[in-house]
Amino acid sequence: MPHINNSDNVNKVFSDTVRLCQKYRHEFITPEHLLRAILEQQQFVTALEEGLFDYRSLKRQLDKALSELERVPDDVDYKPTASVQTDLVLEHAYNQVRTSDAETMDVPHLVNGILQLDNSTAHYLLSSVLGSDEADFMSIVISEYGGNADDLTDGLGDGLADPKESEKAEKAWRQLVTCINDHLKSHNPLIGRENELERTIQVLCRREKNNPLHIGEPGVGKTALVYGLAAKIEDRKVPDRLQGSHIYQLDIGTLLAGTQFRGDFEKRLKTIMDGIQKEGNAIVYIDEIHTLVGAGQTGEGAMDASNMLKPYLESGDIRFIGSTTYEEYNRYFSRSKGIVRRFQQIDIGEPSVDETIAILRDLRSRYEQFHQVKYTDEALEYAVRASAKYVNDRFLPDKAIDLIDEAGAWRQLHPDDKGNMVDKELITNVLSKVCKVEAMAMNDDDNAALETLYERVSAQVYGQDEAVRQVVEAIQMSKAGLLDDEKPLASLLFVGPTGVGKTEVARVLASELGIPLVRFDMSEYTEKHTVAKLIGSPAGYVGYEDGGLLTDAIRKSPNCVLLLDEIEKAHSDIYNILLQVMDYARLTDNKGRKADFRNVALLMTSNAGAQFAAQASIGFGERVPAGEAMLRQVKKTFKPEFINRLTATIVFNDMDRQMASLILDKKLRQLQQLLTARKVTMHLSDEAREWLLEKGFTREYGGREIDRVIGRELKPLLMREILFGGLRNGGEATISVTNDKLSLK
Repeated sequence: MPHINNSDNVNKVFSDTVRLCQKYRHEFITPEHLLRAILEQQQFVTALEEGLFDYRSLKRQLDKALSELERVPDDVDYKPTASVQTDLVLEHAYNQVRTSDAETMDVPHLVNGILQLDNSTAHYLLSSVLGSDEADFMSIVISEYGGNADDLTDGLGDGLADPKESEKAEKAWRQLVTCINDHLKSHNPLIGRENELERTIQVLCRREKNNPLHIGEPGVGKTALVYGLAAKIEDRKVPDRLQGSHIYQLDIGTLLAGTQFRGDFEKRLKTIMDGIQKEGNAIVYIDEIHTLVGAGQTGEGAMDASNMLKPYLESGDIRFIGSTTYEEYNRYFSRSKGIVRRFQQIDIGEPSVDETIAILRDLRSRYEQFHQVKYTDEALEYAVRASAKYVNDRFLPDKAIDLIDEAGAWRQLHPDDKGNMVDKELITNVLSKVCKVEAMAMNDDDNAALETLYERVSAQVYGQDEAVRQVVEAIQMSKAGLLDDEKPLASLLFVGPTGVGKTEVARVLASELGIPLVRFDMSEYTEKHTVAKLIGSPAGYVGYEDGGLLTDAIRKSPNCVLLLDEIEKAHSDIYNILLQVMDYARLTDNKGRKADFRNVALLMTSNAGAQFAAQASIGFGERVPAGEAMLRQVKKTFKPEFINRLTATIVFNDMDRQMASLILDKKLRQLQQLLTARKVTMHLSDEAREWLLEKGFTREYGGREIDRVIGRELKPLLMREILFGGLRNGGEATISVTNDKLSLK
């Protein structure tokens, strides 16, 4: 840590403070002693008088406060010590010096320390005199203590009488801004946006309120528009009023960095504005302009950067260009009505797919030169179309440019023998990593895997061939581009008894498509207030900050199979949420963020009507198929507008003996895989298999009963032998039936 020295003024304040404390015979040195000693310095008195503050009133009140403190008896010998509050003032002052890389502490640091000290008489009395003008007063104090004033304000002192000081100030403000005209080569050129650029130039040429405000989503090209304007100015393709103009970018973060005192930020901003005003014919560009509101503000009612700029906005000598997003504009910027009315709003929309393709073609040479690669036309076009389809939380052209940049970097690291070509296949592989989805699921040309999807799914789900066919057809239809792009891949309702494979179809489908399965058990959302958790609790309620469970899940996995299990158990409000998902593939959470469902296969399962299916053929009336009985009940359970938006309602067959036999074989294969890890081979006699099938086959409970029978009758036999018997080191186990019980040899 660098050593910090005290200025001569500070040393004098310290000695005067101790002397004052001894004069009053006070045990502790308080901030009031410190402030009273500072009041003896002519520079501080001058600062108060220059700011028209009541110096004498402050002195009177301090003397009164000190006289009321308890005295040490005259016959007691003692040495004054600093109070806790005085230590805090000094600590704050030293921290200010240290964080600003200064080497000397001066009186303004002490004054600022007192102003930062809450719950002290010194702070209260000084603040009462200064009112809301603390920032202006600190600027005057810094100027009065001239020896270190330039250090305190990073070279932004007044000093205009001295030519060297004036040159120093000129140099200082230029270091705090960026001249965009000088940095055109380092930035991508503007392509398109003729209407927006013409509107910007038109506003800049107005007599009053000549300040454009660009509002658009992140990544649509707001900053590129300003660079395009600078390029036009440099090419002399602008009206006479803008000829020779320089565009200076103002960064609020840079202005705030290193400011020590109240008043530093304001002085720095004022110096920049005065320098730009003096230059004339200049344009100030403020990216993220919403950060102006509240910047530099130190308390309720204190002035912030937006209020400081009002005089310059009003005069019209300096033209301002601002840019922000809709969200930040509504949350922060729109609150400052005085600033809003001085700007002319220009909406910067997301470019279309065709416009973005044109942008990428014009940028191609820059990225080819940078990465030393070649981009095919097909790769550029696919990068735009695929990013538009699969990257849902960002905007064109930014997300498409990022994709070709990433692919170029990959090819540079993994050169090939074809001239370092970036083709469609490489774009697909890069995008699959970004979107966390297998490349197969995104490649429109590779339909071989999609062609065999039905066979692969039906090989793992038994006895539900019609249901599997409808699911696969819905996915293939979407892939063929024959469905509405603004809807989910499919919205399917699976209806059928428990344990017949409804959930299993969703699990197998996700696995075969190479995309994640996102599952919600709707029995957790039976109450009205629990449904709100899916899109987030309203403001002011518990859980507001957590966001929506469903919307967050889809933002994390925008390409997935979404399974809503046992949908009929959820509160009826769930259907209102699902209507907009099925209609527009969009869902907005409690914070206004959108989740995109266009690449989601929405599958819902329901047991509604299953209990009526078994009764459908009982009695003397007309025999009704089980599926039809279930569909009748579905129409009673769900609202018509919900059923109307489904791609299909798929009825699953009841469990029959053939289906149970296939499921049993599948479960036994899965058990054998677990046994193989313990070096155990299981042989099941025909009699034992038939015994398991007999016990496990019930129409009422479906495939889950087979699981239970294996877990209850077969696994305990194996467990005992593996842990305590002859299979501890592996071996072969033969399962048979003895006295109507399974036995193991």
